[in-house]
Amino acid sequence: MAIEIERKFLVDHEKWQQLAKPDAMHFRQGYIFSDEKKTIRVRVTDTEAYITIKGGTAGFSRSEFEYTIPKTDGIQLLDNFAVSELEKYRYNINYAGKLWEVDVFVSDNEGLLMAEIELDSEDEKFDLPPWVTTEVTGDKRYYNSFLSANPFKSW
Repeated sequence: MAIEIERKFLVDHEKWQQLAKPDAMHFRQGYIFSDEKKTIRVRVTDTEAYITIKGGTAGFSRSEFEYTIPKTDGIQLLDNFAVSELEKYRYNINYAGKLWEVDVFVSDNEGLLMAEIELDSEDEKFDLPPWVTTEVTGDKRYYNSFLSANPFKSW
């Protein structure tokens, strides 16, 4: 079984604006099913599409199965089967030997900036970039599945 070990943090807007960044990738992401124990997500990028099945979170870990699908299939799944959806731009930033994925949310979640880091173990040590602020790993409000149905602008 594939396991995702991930930590999430909010990002300081001012420091983020000052940071030199690579090009971003646009994500359209929707949920076919979502509850506390599992989600089925479809994600379409500028060039690809994926279907992802995730289990419930225990600590910082959860089971994850992700498969590439044809982009046209991904768009059709989002258009016809997603019960909730969000959009964001993702920046991949290397810091202190680790890949940080920084999501800049748009539309109903505009104003939310979140950084994620995937780890090899729950107790793995890593350095925080200066643009990272509060950890929100265990806060369900910051799960993308929650944000797709309960946008940041409505908090």
